[in-house]
Parts: sequence; structure tokens; C-alpha cells
Amino acid sequence: MKQANNNPKTSFLYIGGIALCLAVVAVGAVLIILSGARFGFWEPIEGFRLYRVYFNSIAYVTAGVATAALVISLLLKARRSIALSSLAVVIGAALMSPIIMAMINPPVRAAPIHNISTDTENPPAFVALDDTRAGATNSLAYGGADAAAQNDAYPDIAPIQTDLSPYDAFARALSIADDMGWSIVDQRDDTFQFEATARTPVFYFADDIVVAVTPTTDGSRVDMRSVSRVGRSDQGVNAARIRAFAQAMSNPS
Repeated sequence: MKQANNNPKTSFLYIGGIALCLAVVAVGAVLIILSGARFGFWEPIEGFRLYRVYFNSIAYVTAGVATAALVISLLLKARRSIALSSLAVVIGAALMSPIIMAMINPPVRAAPIHNISTDTENPPAFVALDDTRAGATNSLAYGGADAAAQNDAYPDIAPIQTDLSPYDAFARALSIADDMGWSIVDQRDDTFQFEATARTPVFYFADDIVVAVTPTTDGSRVDMRSVSRVGRSDQGVNAARIRAFAQAMSNPS
């Protein structure tokens, strides 16, 4: 009769592999949460909710199990298990890094606005896109409260002045939109205006954009609005998008 093996080293031989498998599954779960909307699994806001509810727990459990597996493997001097659990610890540390960074350097709370315009007094208007756009809970209306909050939070956002003709400025704006990955929804060459939708790389939130070019005595002026479809605060995404667009307009390649 074969005698049972009660050697603890043998009993824990696979603990590093188990920890690594758990870490890989955890990474897969996080990637699905972050990109699920891109593949039509759910709406972006649901992916954001899942992240807020589950990410910290996934990171803590993964890091904790990996660390415990490494300690046990070191005590038992199980080389293969040490190597596998070390990889799991690295993955756990990577998952923990956003949490640790937020503790060390808490993010600045963004203004509770999601509708940003280069012209706060006479913002470019949407024509093709309206409040019935898919998945939208935010209106496209731009009111006084939005303007006041924007002026306080983003005083640098202003109309873009260029010495390009309206035709050239409009063509340049369309080219930049393409470079930035926007999907053109409506284009009116006669009035130098177009509307587009941009998607955020994480969670795949949809933001709607209108760009309007008007002639000036020495060139043209370009105005832009960027509006999030959902959420009270855009975490500064729309302002960052306008800044990137303005920089590209001001520095043609």
C-alpha cells in the first residue's frame, strides 16, 4: 500500500501556482470591467460602477493572497513556488498601485460640470445631435451656471484664433478630429461647422463635440464645445480635450 505523503513542503507545492492563477484571473476581471462597454457587454456607466464597487477588493485580495503564498513558499524553500508567487506579488502590487498613489497624492476633485465651451457667452450650438442621443442623461443645453463654474475651474479655455482662412481652418479642424479618433456625426461645409462623438479610452464613455469656424479680419476663429453624455462631473476630460484640440490648431504640423 502506498503511504500518504504528509510532507508540508509537498502539500504546499502548488500554492505559488494557485496565487499566480488568481492574479491572472484578477487582471482579466479588471480588464473586462474597464473595456466591457467597448465590446457591448454593458453601458459605460455600468463599467464605471463595477470598477468603483469591486476594484479595491480585487486588488487587496490578489495582493494579500500573493504575499501569503510568497511567505509560505520562502519558509518551505520551495523554489518553483517562490518564483510563481513572486510573479503573483508583482501583479498584486501593480493592481494596488492606483490605490497607493491615491493615498499618497489624492487626486484634485474636478469641478462638477460636464459641458465645456470655448465661448461661454455664445457657445456653438448642436444641430444634428440632440437630447435623444443614445444613452444620454445630460442635456446639451449650456446655461449660466455652467458658464460660471467653467470660468472658475478652467479660465484658460477660450476661443482659438488663427491666421488660417475659414476654409483652411475648417479643414485643419477636421484633420485634427480624425487624428484624435473622433467619429464625425454631421459636417456642414457651407457654415464651417461639424459635430462629432469621442470615446474615452477607459470605460468607453461617449462625449459629444461641436466645432464651429467663423471668419475674422485677419484669419478665423475656432470655437468648440465638448459635452459628456452621462455623469455630473467629467473629471476634467472635456477641458483636456479642448486644450489638446486648441494646441493642435495652434501648432500645425
